[in-house]
Amino acid sequence: MSCLPCFQSKKTNEPPAKDPSVPVARPANPPPSPPHFASPVENGDSSKAKTFTFRELASATKNFRQECLIGEGGFGRVFKGTLQGGEVVAVKQLDRTGTQGNKEFQVEVLMLSLLNHQNLVNLIGYCADGDQRILVYEYMPMGCLADHLIDIKEDQKAFDWRNRIKIASGAAQGLEYLHEKANPPIIYRDLRTTNILLDQDLNPRLSDYGLAKLAGGGNTSHISPRVMGTYGYCAPEYERSGELSFKSDVYSFGIVLLELITGRRAVDTTRPPDEQNLVAWAQPIFRNPKRFKEMADPVLKNKFPERSLNQAVGIAAMCLQEEPSVRPLISDVVAALTTLDVNEPIPESLSSPEKDGSDIENSDE
Repeated sequence: MSCLPCFQSKKTNEPPAKDPSVPVARPANPPPSPPHFASPVENGDSSKAKTFTFRELASATKNFRQECLIGEGGFGRVFKGTLQGGEVVAVKQLDRTGTQGNKEFQVEVLMLSLLNHQNLVNLIGYCADGDQRILVYEYMPMGCLADHLIDIKEDQKAFDWRNRIKIASGAAQGLEYLHEKANPPIIYRDLRTTNILLDQDLNPRLSDYGLAKLAGGGNTSHISPRVMGTYGYCAPEYERSGELSFKSDVYSFGIVLLELITGRRAVDTTRPPDEQNLVAWAQPIFRNPKRFKEMADPVLKNKFPERSLNQAVGIAAMCLQEEPSVRPLISDVVAALTTLDVNEPIPESLSSPEKDGSDIENSDE
């Protein structure tokens, strides 16, 4: 995929090795050590995250009743709740399998609450009563990306091409913030369509960021003893040995982008055996650009700029390289997606026979 210049590998200028036998001049007054940045708890700063009691959140969710349950994942269950002032929130009750104490949990949560980006779901507060570990987020009424992309209902409108690229670009920008702007940087670990929520304007917002450390007891190693990703989205090196890096997230993003392009699940056991794994099905097509058009979601009815589709498929293919070192940085992915021209004239062509009759939700409506 050398046609994408921003993905060409970057050379690093490594400094020459120093000869230990050669004396090195040192300044008379050594520079001061870097300043210590106190955590929010050390500073007594709790303004970024509210503290809730378990009683308050139990009341907000009707004692965590099943009727309020809106999601369940690897880190716990999510309930829709209404606070005393009328604010609707999403209440995530973490599985209590970690080993973090109360103080460590508060430090991690307050650090997460300082993260601020338009493509991240805002963390409002937390509860650490006793052994409870609960997070409170802003509520996203449009639900997750998977609800609007896979197995859409008859009365739902399918996303048009422009909306799909808009969502992919926004999700990549949220991931770029976590990788390159957050301090310390955050490896997502579990990027998937069910963790990408949508606001009323279909802007994507990443959820569950930073939860792997909270749920796993604070492990900071790059070799994870417990693979926390979702089957079908995990990078091969992470699945094999627990080896984790920012490039693991890039691989997962490639699968999300492929789902946006194709309208297929990452793993779908209802399809023929050679099509059940999305990446395995796509790999032969990646090697033949003339077949890229076959990957387009049939509900699009060929209403997309073909060059834009080809570029998007090329980006996905680069993200899904087997070897982590040859995958692009997420900042390169962002740059590539933002240069896609979704306003090119759409060629006149026959509708695809598959999934015919579904309306397409246009971003201009």
